[in-house]
Formats: sequence, C-alpha cells, structure tokens
Amino acid sequence: MDTTLPAPAAAEPDRGTPAAAMAPIAATQRIEALDVVRGFALLGIFLMNIEFFNRPFASFNEGMPRNLSGVDWLASWFVAYFVQGKFWTIFSLLFGMGFAVMMVRAEQAGREFTPVYLRRVLALAVFGALHFIFLWDGDILFSYAVAALMLMVVLYGRPRPLLLAIAVFVGLGFIPDMKGFFGIAGGLAIAGLISLYLRNGKRVTLRGRSLPVFSAVLLGLGAALCLAAVVFWLLPDGPTEPRGPLSVFGPLVLVAGWLSWKYFDPAELRGVRLGASLYLFGALAMTLGGVLQHYAPDPLAAYAPGGAKAQATAPAARAAAAVVAAAPASAALADGKEPKKTPAKRCAAREAERAKRLAEGRAEKETEIRVLTQGSYGEAVLYRAARFPEKVAGDFGFAVVLIGMFLLGIGFVRSGVMENAREHLPLFRKLALWGLPIGIGLGLAGSLIAMSHIPGDRTDGWGIARGLTMLGNLPACLGYVGLVVLMLHGRTPFARIAVLAPLGRMALTNYLMQSLVCALYFHGYALGHWGMPRAQQLVFVAVVFAAQVAFSHWWLSKFRYGPLEWFWRGYTYRQVPKFRL
Repeated sequence: MDTTLPAPAAAEPDRGTPAAAMAPIAATQRIEALDVVRGFALLGIFLMNIEFFNRPFASFNEGMPRNLSGVDWLASWFVAYFVQGKFWTIFSLLFGMGFAVMMVRAEQAGREFTPVYLRRVLALAVFGALHFIFLWDGDILFSYAVAALMLMVVLYGRPRPLLLAIAVFVGLGFIPDMKGFFGIAGGLAIAGLISLYLRNGKRVTLRGRSLPVFSAVLLGLGAALCLAAVVFWLLPDGPTEPRGPLSVFGPLVLVAGWLSWKYFDPAELRGVRLGASLYLFGALAMTLGGVLQHYAPDPLAAYAPGGAKAQATAPAARAAAAVVAAAPASAALADGKEPKKTPAKRCAAREAERAKRLAEGRAEKETEIRVLTQGSYGEAVLYRAARFPEKVAGDFGFAVVLIGMFLLGIGFVRSGVMENAREHLPLFRKLALWGLPIGIGLGLAGSLIAMSHIPGDRTDGWGIARGLTMLGNLPACLGYVGLVVLMLHGRTPFARIAVLAPLGRMALTNYLMQSLVCALYFHGYALGHWGMPRAQQLVFVAVVFAAQVAFSHWWLSKFRYGPLEWFWRGYTYRQVPKFRL
C-alpha cells in the first residue's frame, strides 16, 4: 500500500476562524466510509462487551464459559470466533485513520497539529478514566489515549526527554508497591525503538555490511536474549521462569531485526510494514509461548539428591511447600546466614507462589461478582478505582499493539484509500475475500485445540489456541472493513448499511451509552439482572443497538454532533462549535 500523501483540495476553515487555527471539520468533509465502518464496529464491540456485564471481567482470558449448552453455547461460540478480538482492532484501525485525517488536513492547510491533538488525547483519557471508575472496568478509551500519546512520542518525540522520562519511571519502579512504573518505562522504551525505525535513516557498518541503526539494535538485543536463554537452560540450579520468555522473544527479535534490515526501504512503506509487524510480533509471541508452555517441562522441576532430574508433581510440591512454611527460624546457620535451599525446597517455594497467584485470581473473581451483584454503587466505584493504577501500567504494554494498528490506519488514509474508497474497491474486495477466511479460519483452528481455560493448567493448549486466534484477528479485521466498504458502495440492498453512518458519527456517545445501559440493567446496585443467559444477551444487544441507530438519526437531524462529541471538539479546538442545525 502506497502511503504517500494524497492531494485533495485543502479543507477551508470555518468562517471567522483564523487561517492558522485548527477547527472541527464540517459535515460535508466527513468520510462516509469511516462513519459506516465505525458504526458497524460499535455492534461488534457491544456483542463482545455485554458478556462481561454478566461475568467477572477477571475471567476475560479464560475463553468460553465451561457450563454452556444448546443455544447459549452456540451464541458464545459465535461471538468468541466471529466477533471477539476483531472489532477492537477495527476501532484501533479507525482511531489511526482519524489521527491521520487530522494530521493530513493540518499539513495541507498549514495549521498547528500537535497542541490540538494533545488536548484531544487528554480529553479522551479523562473520558476513559471516568468510564472505568464509574461504569465498567472493560474500558478501552483510556488505552487508546495512552497509545495515542505514545504515537506522538513515536512521530514527534526527541531522544533526550524520552531517555530522561524512561530513567525517571525506572527509578520510581524501585519504590515498594510501585512496580507498575517499570511497565511504563518499558512501553516508552519500545516507543523510542519504533521512532528510531520510522524517523532515523542512519546506518552502521558491521563486518563490511551496512545496516540501519534500528536493525543493528534489534540484532544485538536478539542475540543477547538468545544467549541468556541458553545460559538459563544450562544452569542446573538457576531460575527456571525466564527460560520460556527468553526462548520465545530472543529468536523473534532476531528475525525482526533481519526483516527490518531487508525491508527498511522505501521509507514511505515503513509505517504500514511496522504496523503489521508490531501486531504480528505480539500474536506470534503468544502462540510460540503457548507451544513452549504446552510441550516444555514444567519449570517447577526439582532435582533428586543424586542429581537426576525429576518432575515435581503438584501434590508432592504442595507437601514440600508445607514443610518449607513450617520450618523453624532456628534452621539458620550459626553465623546468621540462611542455609542454601535444596532444589526440592526451591521447587516447593515456586509451587507455593504459583498456588498463591491462583488463589488470588479466584478471590478476585469472587470479590468482583459479590461487589457487582450485591454491593452498593459506591462500593463498585471504590473497587474499580483501586484497580485503575494497574490498568494504567498495563495499558503502556497494550499500547505497543495499538500503535501497530494506528500505523496501519494512518497508511489507509495517507494513501487515499478511505477518502476515495469507491476508486479502491478491488483492494477492499481482496481484503474481504482473503482476510475473512484466513482470519476467522485461524481462530476456528485454535478452537479445535481449546475453547476454554482452567487457570493453572499448562497442558490444555489454551496458549496455542489464543495465539492462533490473535493471529487471525488482524486479517479478519481488515476483511470486515473490506466487506463493509463493498456493501456500502454496492448496488444491492446491502448498501443500506449506510444507515449506520449517524451511529458512527456519534461513536463516543453511543459507546458510553452502551456501558451505561448495561451497568444499570445488569449490576446489583440498579436493576440487578446479572447472569442473563448468553443467547438472551445477543437479543438484548439487538434491541438496544436498534434503538441507538434510531436515536442517532433523530439526534443528528436536530444537532450537528453527539453530546459528548460536541464537548470533545469544543475542548480540543478551544472554541464552542455550533450545536443545533
């Protein structure tokens, strides 16, 4: 895909707006295909989200519930493999497209962009934080705001302030109970690497070969990770937990370094290539990690006194853990030093730690169910507020994948594909014909391995199944976008999908409205219908979504923007947009 700038006529500012100021676009400047795809994505998001208004969000990574049958099983299966994971990627793609539309129009008109967009991101972060704390902890708006901030770092950040910020967050991570800052530092470091690839064309020479600085860094890092993996596998008494991650990430980073060297040019394709690579890197890491987890020995392996390796069974490890816990303090040596732990005791301690994490996970789900089914609204707010710092730290890791989707979205807009969708229908046809079978097929292949997961079970194949599904989400996402654009520009009754455009124009309002309706209907502090059967949930979605379509048409027949979109634009552009038609 060519990502050079398109050359449509520059957008005219609103009457009375200074030429150097950026202002909201007029309705006639909107790209219809974006609004329709956004409205379609809202349906998929709703189908996915409603399950976790009737099930603890802490069980999100456990797949389909294991007690379903009949039509409820079929409904859950349909959402799990035709919807889940496909629509947040569409929204991420659209977010990148919206970023690019603002950026391209600002460039064409010679207007400021960075301060305006930072205000937009700040407002989105506030919306997301309020959504998470006061309505539902499945929010993704704050995640988008974090990723958008990191995208600004990628495209416009300077090395020295970035290095200083990383050092500060690393330092803060050493404060007790503040380890989340390490995640923020890691996310910023990856953003710096991405920026190095996109914006730095400098090269270094190694053994007579010229390669980009970014590729040299990745190759060196990959070699170091591979060496560390070998060392950890060979050390008989060394830590076992790092073996798997190092064995996966080392080779992947090496391959990424080689590919970035081979396909570094032309510069205009770097964004699209990097966007796809970032997403696929994460999906491949998940899949290979699942393979290693399934087939490699459990790291909780003790060594018999004679030196022969013996796999520690769970009952034996728990018994040893009890012995370790009951050992008196007098076991210390006379000089005050702790005795060296035997392999069996180390294994028992690790098993105890694993059992502790599983118990904490069960307790978290039980607490969430109790709070949302029996607790007051204030208790639910306090519960989510206590979890918000954990979300912030996690979003800096998730942002790496989101940046990949944003870069793909920017490529779609800069190439003119979305703005002139009718002229690119052959491309959208290819996306639909290839993306949907491949993407959904990979997920269905994973379903043959496992559809659900019992926490703590290493051999159920869930890691492989989830990795395959994630691999398929990207092509399926592109396939859905291609399908919607083909329907929109076709000469069949399917062209009526344009009815979703007003819904897409009010995407922020409608997304938060879905959460508000579900929270009031399902949570115990309101109507208390928690636990609605899965098939009935889909009927609920159909009814509410149809009402949202009708409401969006009625609202936009009287007003220029949705209520939250109007506020968002006013804050972003520091002016009060006209509201009524």
